[in-house]
Amino acid sequence: MSFSTLESRLLPLRSPRGPLAWLIPALLAVLGGVMRFIRLDFPNRLVFDETYYVKDAYSLTRFGYEKDWPDEPNPAFESGDTSIILDSPSYVVHPPLGKWILGAGIELFGADSSFGWRFGAALVGALSIFLLARIAILLFSSVWIGSIAGLLLAVDGEHFVHSRTGLLDIFLMFFILLGFGCLVRDRAWARRRLAERMKDHPAVLAAHRRQSSTGSADRADARHGGTPAATDPLHLLSPRKLRGLAGQLAAARRWLVSAQHGPGLGWRPWRLAAGVSLGLAMGVKWSGLYALAVFGILTVLWDVAARRQAGIARPWRAVLVKDAVPAFLSLVPVAFVVYVLCWLGWILNPGGWDREWAADNEGWWSFLPDWLAGLGHYHYTAYTFHVGLDSEHPYMSNPWGWIVQWRPTSFFYESVENGQAGCTVEKCSQAITSLGNPVIWGLAPVAIIILLGAWLLRRDWRAGGILAGLAATWGPWFFYQDRTIFTFYTIVMAPFVVLAVAYCLGLLWGETSGDRSRPDGRLLGRRLAVAGIVAAAILAFAWFYPIYTGQLIPHDAWRARMWNPTWV
Repeated sequence: MSFSTLESRLLPLRSPRGPLAWLIPALLAVLGGVMRFIRLDFPNRLVFDETYYVKDAYSLTRFGYEKDWPDEPNPAFESGDTSIILDSPSYVVHPPLGKWILGAGIELFGADSSFGWRFGAALVGALSIFLLARIAILLFSSVWIGSIAGLLLAVDGEHFVHSRTGLLDIFLMFFILLGFGCLVRDRAWARRRLAERMKDHPAVLAAHRRQSSTGSADRADARHGGTPAATDPLHLLSPRKLRGLAGQLAAARRWLVSAQHGPGLGWRPWRLAAGVSLGLAMGVKWSGLYALAVFGILTVLWDVAARRQAGIARPWRAVLVKDAVPAFLSLVPVAFVVYVLCWLGWILNPGGWDREWAADNEGWWSFLPDWLAGLGHYHYTAYTFHVGLDSEHPYMSNPWGWIVQWRPTSFFYESVENGQAGCTVEKCSQAITSLGNPVIWGLAPVAIIILLGAWLLRRDWRAGGILAGLAATWGPWFFYQDRTIFTFYTIVMAPFVVLAVAYCLGLLWGETSGDRSRPDGRLLGRRLAVAGIVAAAILAFAWFYPIYTGQLIPHDAWRARMWNPTWV
């Protein structure tokens, strides 16, 4: 197999490297950021779960851990009176990283600034538009399809509302998407490294051919005590059993370093970066752990495919020997070290909840540092809380309906009578509803079916990667259908839903023929269809914009936007 043939098998189409591949994602991020920062301070009071996370964020940045607040603290906090905070620690059930990010905005703009409460979310939301567009350009080798993906995320209501609200899930989404992007880069990097090392070590291919013809003889030698006596001094100096053991060790060594497995790839910086990113995701919410597990399997499967396409006879064995352990070490231990570092404020401050638990409770854990045993007990009680949460809530939903936004979550709603707050009709409404763009999410089930077909029938790695993202962010919730869970969790799915739709739009977009002198009517029609879908998504965003931003509108106008009775 020539290097050119090997390179064509392993390396993807060249990703666009021109300035547009960076400029358009940056412009989309700026445009999306402007939309998210306009009227970010409305409403100037805590909405939905901001009542927990914003106050916890203030406490973290001031004390290093979450403190308790008295009953009905929101009016005082919203006016900037933070002196009411209590000295006792607060029991919280989510890791601290997302609240540290929210707290940075509070430190910049003040505890009484509703703009500051949401600043971190808006900034990360804008950055995620750039990130998704770049990942899509890498996946689809197209500036235009990648730009369409970034634009769709910018006008998705779920993403837009979360970018304007001081909750944690936008940060979880960002770090999971960042980890996925790092693994996409790692896939291309590893394949190029594999192709280069196969070229630079031609003995690998020669040894592969030799061992293919002599493998049966080697196995026979191993069955009869290892290497021949002439090359094994133990044949003359050791008893028969020791010779057999030496033969087994020699066979094991040959198996581990066999050229049949191909070259090792060494240190893989992008996979290490993925481990850091996924550790940060876990530092926001525990559900980042699902992404770590799924993406860990995904990167190993990508390695198997690379070695198979390189002509290695037993790619699964080769990956087990050459790649599996480095993959594990780059992802799992790194992610957990990063996760523990997210708790540094709690570790360094003895006043946190359960911080002194180990000092007050002796047991088998007494040999551990007090902070580690206390952190373990804290996690045990938090997990017990999570799995036992089954209280009724008017906006709780089932994950089966999430993919079509069957029961979106209302973050804020006020009914305003005539003459109040500028209402000039009989009755007005102000609402902030975490509702995904109906065009994007309406196409999502069809896109997933197409992705499944492309992965199963064509083994398209891009389809498999996007499906893995959906499996990591959507699939686990089916095991918790009896819990109190909400559709707004789909913000973490949103980038992969957008990538799924963009994949299908890329199929519809088509490719130009070699002869560009004559216009291709069918190709033009397909691209106009793509433009029509994108335009429909933009128009849908504009239609729902008032209920994404809490604008004062007539009640009838609000009802007109409740297309599904389950949205009310």
